[in-house]
Parts: sequence; C-alpha cells; structure tokens
Amino acid sequence: MEGREGREDRRFAPEAFLDLDRTAHAALFAGGGPVWSAIGRIASYLDAEEGYSVSGSASVSGRAHVGARVHFADGVKVEPGAVVEGPAWIGAGSVIRAGAYIRGNVIAGAGCVLGNSCEFKNCLLFDGCQVPHFNYVGDSILGHRAHLGAGVVLSNVRLDHAEVQVRIDGGDSIGSGLRKFGAVLGDGAEVGCNSVINPGSVIGRRCVLYPGSLWNGVLAEDHLVKVRQVQEIVARRG
Repeated sequence: MEGREGREDRRFAPEAFLDLDRTAHAALFAGGGPVWSAIGRIASYLDAEEGYSVSGSASVSGRAHVGARVHFADGVKVEPGAVVEGPAWIGAGSVIRAGAYIRGNVIAGAGCVLGNSCEFKNCLLFDGCQVPHFNYVGDSILGHRAHLGAGVVLSNVRLDHAEVQVRIDGGDSIGSGLRKFGAVLGDGAEVGCNSVINPGSVIGRRCVLYPGSLWNGVLAEDHLVKVRQVQEIVARRG
C-alpha cells in the first residue's frame, strides 16, 4: 500500500503546476522532490553557471546599477534606477523597469516583466511571467504567464522563523524543508492587487485570487478565491 508521503510527492510534482518546457532552467527540478524543492537549489545552480555575459543587443541604462555575475540575454532592457545584484540570469526580451531591485539568486525567463519598485530574491520566473508594480517576490517560483497585480506580497518567512509548513486538506500540513519559502504559482495563475500570500502557499494552474486576498495553503488548479467586502454607506454629518 502506498503511503501518504508517496501520494503527496505525486500531488506536488513540478509537472502538476508547471510546464517545464517554458523555462530554460528545468534542470533545477531534476533533483526530485516536491515542486518547491527547486527553491533550495537556485543558489548552487547559479554558482555553477559559467556563461554570464551581457548581450550586445541588451539595452542597459547608464543610470542602472549592475553587479557581478549578471547575465542579460538578447533584447533585455534595463531602465534607469534599477539595481541588479548577481548572481542573476535574465532571459531574452525581458524588461527590468525603473526602481526594480534584484537582490541576487534570481532567474527570469524570456519575455518577463520585473516591474517598478519590485523586489526579487532567490526566485525563478518562468517565461512570460509579469510582476509589474510594487511587488515582493522572495524564495518563490512563478509559472509561465503567471501575473501579480500591483502591491502583491509573497511573504516568505514565518514570524517564528521556523520551518515553513505547507497546509493541505483537512487542516493537516507537511514540512517544506525550507525556512524561507514564499509561494509556488502555477502556469497562468493571477493574483489580484494588494493581496498577501502567506509562506508555503502552493497555487495551481489558472487560479485567480481576487484583489485583497489573504491566502495560506494549497489551491487546486482552475479555482477562484473571491473576496467579499461589506460596506456601509451613511450620510455625512456636519
């Protein structure tokens, strides 16, 4: 009889959330384990990389700061005021907008948007991922064409700094093996403006979370998280 661990391994296999053909870095998932295991491999993966270079077709503003061990593929655009600390690997045609802060150990695929006043660290963005305005993405994986609305925060550390747990059905949880783990967003997932995604959240393909969501746990693919706000309208006095 198959145990719970085996069932959970299949449930959280990378292929259940991500099209591995939509990243040039599928080797991050070759070590096995649940989809979030790749988060703990990003640093060593980039440390082993020897091909850091800036393409001649990349457009890098002279008012951007670019550190050592940074790779910009063809057509990358880096706007004024952006800070890119290595190691970082940015795919073809991606845009790093003004005020973005790339803190290191960041991999972005082709055609990504790393937006204004956004902060990124130890994360993997699949091709076509858009993180355009005032977002925090730490210790996370965002799938092909995943999108964050303005002000979305992927919180990556528990308040007690203990191992991040992944909450599953029935109120149970499983250990992630990581002290820092934000979220995994499956391909095409959308998170509405000013939402907070708590540590250890795993969101399936094509899910939509309404603006202002506070989410913690696992959300199966093709689901909506609706937020209903109660409002009271009263006449102004005086």
